[in-house]
Amino acid sequence: MISVSIIGAGNVATHLYKVFKKSEQVSVVQWYSRDLNKIKSYKNAVAITDQLSELELADIYIIAVSDDAIASVSEQLPFKDRLVVHTSGSVSIYDLDKKNKRGVFYPLQTFSKEAKVDFKKVPICIETIGKKNLPLLQSLAEAIGSKVYKVNPDQRKALHLAAVFVNNFTNQLYRIAHEITESEGVEFDILKPLILETANKVQHLSPYLAQTGPAKRNDKKTIKRHLKQLESEHHKAVYTLLTESIKKTHGR
Repeated sequence: MISVSIIGAGNVATHLYKVFKKSEQVSVVQWYSRDLNKIKSYKNAVAITDQLSELELADIYIIAVSDDAIASVSEQLPFKDRLVVHTSGSVSIYDLDKKNKRGVFYPLQTFSKEAKVDFKKVPICIETIGKKNLPLLQSLAEAIGSKVYKVNPDQRKALHLAAVFVNNFTNQLYRIAHEITESEGVEFDILKPLILETANKVQHLSPYLAQTGPAKRNDKKTIKRHLKQLESEHHKAVYTLLTESIKKTHGR
């Protein structure tokens, strides 16, 4: 049994708590949040606290807070020489206070409290200073059914940057598409099969080979018509930027 203490109450922390509680190989001994109201609904299932000084003994302390707060929280931990990890894709492992053993437990997925997550489909990227604590982090990831990837700092940062493109930026494009359809009273749901097929296609083809559309074809008349159709200057700028990127990639 691996005992863990969760520090933080955001989306990642909440999903980790839920999946750990389902595992027979993991025990959540405590959950910390500086605002107890965020986790008070769980008080009958796990010990909760808003005091870092009250953290109890655990095998792993998981800091799942905003990137900017990781260093500060790790400095405030009242113990030494225990395994402390953060869940960020971009923060250095060296941002954790060196008084403790340091690691990274990075679930490469998008998390919203309202959306269910199947951790069997969530890759966990792990990193430690030295190899001694890698097996414990690997066991923790495997205990929730996740596939484990041992990465170095540069690889993790590259994955996080790539994730911003495939998730955050893509979702913003969904939002723009939603605004366009909404402006004409068309249901956004009509686009969902296309969204799913686009995601499915890159499971079998490289993104380069999967590319289609007027920019790849250099269909100047369609591109000009689309730009004229767009009323928002912001949407025009996004369309133009991505069109030029696709044209450059495909030699147009």
